[in-house]
This record gives sequence, C-alpha cells and structure tokens, in this order.
Amino acid sequence: MQYIRCTQKLFNELKVKLPNELKVKFGFIGGWHSNLLHVERRKCVLFTNDKTLFSFFVPGLKKPEFNHFDELFRQYLFKSLLNEGFSQPQIERVLGEYQTIFFGKTNNRSVLGSMTDLSFQLEYHIKASGGLSYLDLMALNKQINRIPMKAIDYKYSIDVLGSMLA
Repeated sequence: MQYIRCTQKLFNELKVKLPNELKVKFGFIGGWHSNLLHVERRKCVLFTNDKTLFSFFVPGLKKPEFNHFDELFRQYLFKSLLNEGFSQPQIERVLGEYQTIFFGKTNNRSVLGSMTDLSFQLEYHIKASGGLSYLDLMALNKQINRIPMKAIDYKYSIDVLGSMLA
C-alpha cells in the first residue's frame, strides 16, 4: 500500500476529494509524486518516485483514464521497469507494493522542484522529436532517468533505483 501524491491541478482532474492522511508503512522504494502537464493541448502526467526520482511520463490522457488512475499508474510503472531491463522478480517486488494505492497532497518540495526540471527536459525532448505524435515514449522515459539530479547527489535516478533493487 502506497501513496501517490498529486498536485492540486491533478486532483481537480481526478475529481476526488482530498483524503485525510493515513499512516501508511512505506515500502523499500516509497511513494510517488505526480503532476498534470499540458503538452500540445493534451493532458499528460509525470510520475516521480520520492526516494530515487525515477520518473515516467504518460502522454495524451483522456477523461476515462483519469477514472482508473491507479491502474494507469501500475501499467506504466510496469512498462517503464520492463523497458529499463529489470528482471521479473525485481518488477514483481516493486509492483507488489502498489496493490493498494492512496492519493494525497504533495508534501516534498525537493521532489516537486526535480519534477519542474524534468518537465522542462520533457518539453525540449518532445519538441526535438517533432511533437507528441512522433514521440518514442519508452526512449523518452529512458532519457529522463539518465539526467543527473541534484536532489540525489547528481546521480542518475535509474542507477539509484537499480542499486535499491539489487
């Protein structure tokens, strides 16, 4: 059971009431932050892990997908981990923590600042690829996890996650 902490913009899109904070025992990679981005007039979401800053981008969401946001998160997390070459036991270990997902307000300004930096990087890579229509999503997600991040001592988020799963 984990938290996905959402920005106010994303809560408004999800149309869920802000819950009371629950005492949740965080697993080994912890919770996530998520933010709603508008790219080429399409709704997109950036998910970033609190501890590792491992991130993945989900473009072009429509209203029905926001109704099953927890399932959308699990699907894209699985695809991202598989794309990064993690083994089946490692992926199962991570996904096992996310059988039950709670939503909460953001609570870590450092993660939000890192997400802001990543959103600028995303914008550049999307424009360089010719737009969302020509975007190789898995390649983009690999690229954003290979940017040195100050919040994790200028390491790559993929390396930090890899060492946690080793």
